[in-house]
Amino acid sequence: MRDLKRPNAKLPAYKQLEALEIIFFTPMRWRLTVRQGKRIREEVPYMSDLLFVHDTQADLDPIVEKIPTLQYRYQRGKGYREPMVVPNADMERFIRAVNSTETPQYYLPGELTPAMYGRRIRIVGGGLDGYEGRLLTTRGSRTKRILVELPTWLTAAIEVNPEFIQVL
Repeated sequence: MRDLKRPNAKLPAYKQLEALEIIFFTPMRWRLTVRQGKRIREEVPYMSDLLFVHDTQADLDPIVEKIPTLQYRYQRGKGYREPMVVPNADMERFIRAVNSTETPQYYLPGELTPAMYGRRIRIVGGGLDGYEGRLLTTRGSRTKRILVELPTWLTAAIEVNPEFIQVL
């Protein structure tokens, strides 16, 4: 779904959905802001208009009518007004990976170049046991990161302990 409110809105849609006790996920990142002369570290959405809601369209329609700035995201080229749907398994895998680290890095599909994709690996042990993917290759970085994707939407780079990496 998408939230049309400004990024600095006092009550964005993800806070409204949280109050309604609806299961949702929005990728968050840490940002330093200045409030009343003090620097504060706060968690804000990576993309202010991106929300993944786990519910049926029949249950969401009354909420979308009630909140005028909340809309469905529609698929391009797949018919008229077909809401975008992410498979449950892919979404749960992505959420579990993002929640396993304090500082995930997010990339949009156009931001990753072929040179950034490293070797294929499998994680053996730890919180991400069984995950397969590619290492993120960045110059000058000593940390190892695995890329976890939501195809055509978003990619997260998750920091991995080198002792858990098995090269495929």
